[in-house]
Amino acid sequence: MDLLLLSNGKVAGNTKVMEFALPAITELLTRKNVKNVVVIPYAVIRGSHDDRAAMVADSLSHLDVNVTGLHQAADPVEAIRNADAIIVSGGNTWVLNKTLHDLGLIGPIQQAVMQRGVPYIGWSAGSVISAPTIRTTNDMCIVSAAITPSLSFVPFQINAHYIDATIEGHMGETRDERIEEFLIVNPHQSVIGIPEGSWLAVTDNTMTYESANEKPLHWFRLNQDRCTMAPGTDVSELLGLDC
Repeated sequence: MDLLLLSNGKVAGNTKVMEFALPAITELLTRKNVKNVVVIPYAVIRGSHDDRAAMVADSLSHLDVNVTGLHQAADPVEAIRNADAIIVSGGNTWVLNKTLHDLGLIGPIQQAVMQRGVPYIGWSAGSVISAPTIRTTNDMCIVSAAITPSLSFVPFQINAHYIDATIEGHMGETRDERIEEFLIVNPHQSVIGIPEGSWLAVTDNTMTYESANEKPLHWFRLNQDRCTMAPGTDVSELLGLDC
């Protein structure tokens, strides 16, 4: 597999979506000789699917690729089968995951990525769905039918936009406390927190952690101290976790 799993779409100073990781994206799409990029914008709620696909096209305008939104396809399953690369936008993870299940796209995306080696690039919700389930998303479940199983490209849970902070005067649970609650109920699983401006890069059985702002990766396990890993670290051991 070739995966780039971004925590978010932009960092301060960026004008284009995925700009902070564009060198890695360019290397991947060039190496795989990608010509036909399919954008999955189903997570977008407060905006236009057309606009989101256009944003991705603008970010990739320096490459000789054709970018289309999956929402425009007469047959979404066939569009995935013909894709040279798949890019999945951030937004609401629950809506994204439910839509992929409703349209019968989970299997075709898994086959494309895991069997044909089609590059998969996601940010925020698009990264969260690469885990076995979406239960560690930050999003509200705004749909009545909650579907949690997702693509299972990696064996650990992902918490995107991870932040190790407390807000003065806020009496609700911190992000760490929410993750601890998940692990108490799911004691044999791990949660990987990827902060803003960072991403996981998977090539076959190798995974590295990268960041545009030197923020570390956070690895959470029940009853164990949180483990942090610096950008540039080989984190392939996480691919061998038992989910």
